[in-house]
Amino acid sequence: MFRPEIYIMLSIIMYLLVMLIVGYVCSKKNNTTDDFYLGGRKLGPVVTAMSAEASDMSSWLLMGLPGLTYVSGICDASWTALGLAIGTYVNWLIVAKRIRRYSHVANNSITIPDFFSNRYRDNSNIIMMISASIIIIFFVPYTASGFAACGKIFSSLFGINYLTAMIISAVVIVGYTALGGFLAASTTDLIQSIIMSIALVIVLAFGIQTAGGMNAVIENAKSISGYLSMNTIHDVVSGTSVEYGIVSKISTIAWGLGYFGMPHILLRFMAIEDDKKLSISRRIATLWVIISLAAAILIGVVGLSMTKAGAIEVLFGSSSETIVVKIASLLSTYGAIPAIIAGIILAGILASTMSTADSQLIAASSAVSKNLYGVFNKNKNLKLSMKTARFTLIAIAVIAAFIARNPDSSVFEIVSFAWAGFGAAFGPLVLFSLFWRRTNRYGAIAGMVSGGGMVFLWKYIVKPIGGFLGIYELLPAFIVSSFVIIIVSLLTEKPSKEITDEFDIVKNMKD
Repeated sequence: MFRPEIYIMLSIIMYLLVMLIVGYVCSKKNNTTDDFYLGGRKLGPVVTAMSAEASDMSSWLLMGLPGLTYVSGICDASWTALGLAIGTYVNWLIVAKRIRRYSHVANNSITIPDFFSNRYRDNSNIIMMISASIIIIFFVPYTASGFAACGKIFSSLFGINYLTAMIISAVVIVGYTALGGFLAASTTDLIQSIIMSIALVIVLAFGIQTAGGMNAVIENAKSISGYLSMNTIHDVVSGTSVEYGIVSKISTIAWGLGYFGMPHILLRFMAIEDDKKLSISRRIATLWVIISLAAAILIGVVGLSMTKAGAIEVLFGSSSETIVVKIASLLSTYGAIPAIIAGIILAGILASTMSTADSQLIAASSAVSKNLYGVFNKNKNLKLSMKTARFTLIAIAVIAAFIARNPDSSVFEIVSFAWAGFGAAFGPLVLFSLFWRRTNRYGAIAGMVSGGGMVFLWKYIVKPIGGFLGIYELLPAFIVSSFVIIIVSLLTEKPSKEITDEFDIVKNMKD
């Protein structure tokens, strides 16, 4: 008797085994902690581009964004996608090359806390400890959202206990990342970005066909109030549309500001072997992001039409984030080959999740083992350093898995909060560090603390007030951090000549 779940499971197992093999192969190339955390700055332009964007999109691309579109229409999702597309391009255009050069000149910095500390000659290590703590605060729950997404996939598809499925997924991610470090994460991210692309294409093609064609998809969406409007969002409770004002649009586009402060993306810029090839990476990354975001939104619209056609059941709340899983499950019932293809689609969802989780684990573990632990322990023993790096990575994964034990958590909500945290705490400081000569260590410290603090303040105290204050917390926190950096830097002593001379060296480097 034909059992599609067997073929799906075999496809996924093969994918997971390949990831572990890549981790093992890459482990042979890790001779130092610098190799483990930054791949020895040897990434090529294609790997740099695709690993950066695969680690960026996470499960949000194949679960969060289609789910958001499915329940509320294209408005919120499209304005978010527009902000992300613009942010991606601008980040590659103005930040990538400068931070690659500056991080190398600034005592060959291999982590973001390293760069900030070296950039401002902070011998007190205050900048190091604050920035490392921010990474831990926001990356541990971010990683947990990835583990949770994996658990939801297996639980929804096979009826496996959520907790069991989540732990198995976490073990595989930790396995290849702990073995191969940054190089393994980047190499697997390239593979995963390809699988994600294949999954998007297959889901769209099958979904449109099942829904009765593109005309049927459009007509079904038009029949729902506000569903295809860029100015209103669909309210699933009342069945009516709600106005999406200019303030909401601006704050949603502000998602793009988050790119300037994402450690796992900035590390890709720092790791490319030849900074002159970053223009190639920029073109590849931007094109992939635009196409992928558009496809993800369209999947949500197609999924709604499939529901109206009776092909899949109606999805509510966080269950809408499993829309791609439902489509893949339906495809698997058509025979052995479709079941294998469905397995590839589900591997694509795993890829989107794992490509971010592995990068987050690397960044978070480096913040602990290299930055925090390194401040208090000056032992340079190579073997001990590598063991500490791997042990820290595993410990952080255990904490993230504990946080992810609740199956009802929303991937979109967790990701949006962590995104705001990094965007506000690090984003303005990265820009000022790279482009404003007058920035000093006091401004850097004040900017990180005020930006990170404002994210919590706005989300939990100001935003609940509602009205125009109910905007995404990243925008006000980013603005506050920027102003604080400027004001504090101008009110305190100028940076030393050594610091400004180094800034000028980087500024005057020829392209």
